[in-house]
Amino acid sequence: MNANPDVQHPAVSVIMPVLNEERHLRGAVQAILAQEYAGELEVVIALGPSTDRTDEIAAELVAEDPRVHTVPNPTGRTPAALNAAIKASRHPVVVRVDGHGMLSPNYIATAVRLLNETGAQNVGGIMHAEGENDWEHAVAAAMTSKIGVGNASFHTGGEAGPAETVYLGVFRREALEQQGGYNEEFIRAQDWELNFRIREAGGLVWFSPELKVSYRPRPSVRALARQYRDYGRWRHVVARYHEGSINLRYLAPPTAVCAIAAGLVVGAVLTPWGFLIPGGYLAVILAGSLPAGRGLPLKARLQIPVSLATMHMSWGWGFLTSPKSLARKVIASRRPAVRDSATA
Repeated sequence: MNANPDVQHPAVSVIMPVLNEERHLRGAVQAILAQEYAGELEVVIALGPSTDRTDEIAAELVAEDPRVHTVPNPTGRTPAALNAAIKASRHPVVVRVDGHGMLSPNYIATAVRLLNETGAQNVGGIMHAEGENDWEHAVAAAMTSKIGVGNASFHTGGEAGPAETVYLGVFRREALEQQGGYNEEFIRAQDWELNFRIREAGGLVWFSPELKVSYRPRPSVRALARQYRDYGRWRHVVARYHEGSINLRYLAPPTAVCAIAAGLVVGAVLTPWGFLIPGGYLAVILAGSLPAGRGLPLKARLQIPVSLATMHMSWGWGFLTSPKSLARKVIASRRPAVRDSATA
């Protein structure tokens, strides 16, 4: 490895989109500032129109540490926040972190090493879901199980190697600038869409289980359903916008929704045999909940089937009901340019 310290430990900009994050913001920023990294570090928080104490906490963090800065994001939309933070940042390595994500202590040092070793344009790792109560423990178990999310390595782990996408991401700035930043029309799935463009341009996206970010699940059934409905809805937009970007894993939830709905109709109108389909699905998620819930309290284990069904059905419904007008809007939009603020 090159002994030049600017190569080994390049300056790093951490960008963070936040909206109503009073519960986790301080802890997330403190985890960044406490990183075991020898290079220069800055944190740029893009503030959406929060209705809680997020802005107040952010102002306290700015006053406490000169490495922390804020920029406004009046739209409140995540991709717009990310682009605003990228433009306001200045270093050659850009780390994306969410306001409820907690970096492991050597996350940045490991990511920079992997960028150097692999030549990747973006590296990322595991979305390590961790709950703080029984419901969140149940959702975390579902989100880290193959029955919940399939073989997505950034949820379930796996061997290091090239990937379609990774959780959050640690980017070379030039890769972000080459792609014009995030497409601001993608309210959801903007990470997947950006990584697809990076790969289409010949860049490497690299997954490593060495990288881990703790994630706090949604606090209620309704919030989880809304989250996964939006995931499915916008994943379908990506499929329309980028031909060839879909695979069987993404088709499983909408297929399950259609099969269960058909089984219920057939069972109610024609023959009770139709109920075998929803009954079989229920049996599968109940069986899958057993290994997923090992080591959890009983109340948490009992809620895993609810979280699994909520994730599957909401994602599938969102995918099926995603309006074509969203794709037309995305195609008609122009990606915002991200200036080279590192050399400006």
